Amino acid sequence: MDTNERVIRALYQAAEVQDVKAFVSLFADSGYFYDVSAGRKYYGNDIGRTVEIYATAFPDMHRELYSFYVSGDVVVVELSLNGTHKGPLALPAGTIPPTGKEIHAPCCDVFHLKDGKVQSFHCYTAATILLGQLGVLTNLEAALKSA
Repeated sequence: MDTNERVIRALYQAAEVQDVKAFVSLFADSGYFYDVSAGRKYYGNDIGRTVEIYATAFPDMHRELYSFYVSGDVVVVELSLNGTHKGPLALPAGTIPPTGKEIHAPCCDVFHLKDGKVQSFHCYTAATILLGQLGVLTNLEAALKSA
């Protein structure tokens, strides 16, 4: 297994067990996490907020890793985010109270590494699918049915 793939697998494992310190330690000092669907970048210790946000909203969060693609210092991972919405989901636009619904949201993550550390982590979560599974896209669903 490639060294960069090992680093990324360790990153996912830290997120799975909600070890924020270990998660953040895998990033370079200038590294960042970009939640593309939320339009928000996290730097430094704030990178750990991403683990905390999902752990709060989905205490049983599990990331199912499907495929790894490694090319030098770039690692791309196809996965899904799975869990039950039991806590508040804090988003830049506001907070969604618990719905009790399950999510199985497709996701694609793109990592750039240097010297065994994550320089950038771009997370492309299928936000419309995730929000639809939580039942918060009712107005959009109604608009699509009438079109």
